[in-house]
Amino acid sequence: MTAAFPAGLPGLGRRTLWRGVLTVTGGVRIIGELPDGPCVIVANHSSHADTAALLATIPGRRAPVVAAAADYWFGARRRRVICRWLAGTFPIRRDGGGSTDLAEAAGVLADGRDVIVFPEGTRSRDGRLGDFHTGAARLAASARVPLVPVGIHGTRDLLPVHGRPGRARVTVRIGEPTADLAEAKSAVAALATPAGRHRIVRVQTGVDSEWRRRVAGFAESRAGAIAVAAWAFAEALAWPLIPEFLLAIVVVAAPRRAPRLAACAALGSLAGGAAMYLLAGHGIIPPAPLTTPRMHHVVAGQIGAEGASALTHQTWSGIPFKVYGAAAGSAHIGLVPFLFQAAVSRGVRIFGVGLLLGLFGAATWRLRRWYVIYLVSFLAIFSAGLAGVVTYWSQS
Repeated sequence: MTAAFPAGLPGLGRRTLWRGVLTVTGGVRIIGELPDGPCVIVANHSSHADTAALLATIPGRRAPVVAAAADYWFGARRRRVICRWLAGTFPIRRDGGGSTDLAEAAGVLADGRDVIVFPEGTRSRDGRLGDFHTGAARLAASARVPLVPVGIHGTRDLLPVHGRPGRARVTVRIGEPTADLAEAKSAVAALATPAGRHRIVRVQTGVDSEWRRRVAGFAESRAGAIAVAAWAFAEALAWPLIPEFLLAIVVVAAPRRAPRLAACAALGSLAGGAAMYLLAGHGIIPPAPLTTPRMHHVVAGQIGAEGASALTHQTWSGIPFKVYGAAAGSAHIGLVPFLFQAAVSRGVRIFGVGLLLGLFGAATWRLRRWYVIYLVSFLAIFSAGLAGVVTYWSQS
């Protein structure tokens, strides 16, 4: 039965993807918890972003599938492939036969996975809740699993019907399981309101870390962005710790700021590289802690043989960017070619790592109470890695 429902990306992969997207576009807040076993989730529907909100909410191990209109989402091959792989959708006919299509999802529930249904059948144009079709209730009854009402707020502002996408914080509120469709509809209506205070809401009281809050406050400030750029600039001249080190601390604490902080780090590093090139071109070489003579010798040979293209070796060699900047400036290979290759090799890496750290921070948001443990673990691993790199390049 479940062969008709390909999983596409693993549930954890989809959750990480959509949690990261929503984090960047304004954030997502989750209130309440799903029951331990499989269930049929029924939610209000006012935006295509509702599916992303639910997939970002549900734990990846539950690997949910989403009922989607066959005529809209499965008419074109490209849209069909994207829906199956990135959202785990399956088609429901709206012109007859939809109940039969939905009933086939009973096998998914039997496998311990959840089924997401928007029982209105279409997006609301004015935000008001429409009539619920009965297919979700019949599916839940036949599979002997509960209906779980969920209210989604904020997606209309994020991705309105026939409107321009914007930025908005999305809130997902999970209500108590029920077996009655009318009760589920009433709960969804209450949960989807901005206030969302209702007796059936079970609030999730996850404890945050004071350290994380402090770091996040700094990361979200203008001073935080300036500090990241200054750190990267200094590292390209003399500072021994790479920009990714600081990004791993601040971005995981404030994943919504990942694009801005990663961009600041990349631009700061390129500006520092330009400064190092110009200084070296005039015979001024700043001190470079944690570099070795072998590093300088190898890089000088690469620059002499390959020019600016030698920077492609820097990405994974472990040799600091400042060593390449000093060698390039001393060899006068040209500031423009140097900066271009640095942007391709160095800038892209820093920005990409920053975004990946943002996705990691978003995916582990519920574990933010353990931020200090993450921080200590990261520092230990980074220190060991740095010691290994310096030891390797110290060998003759």
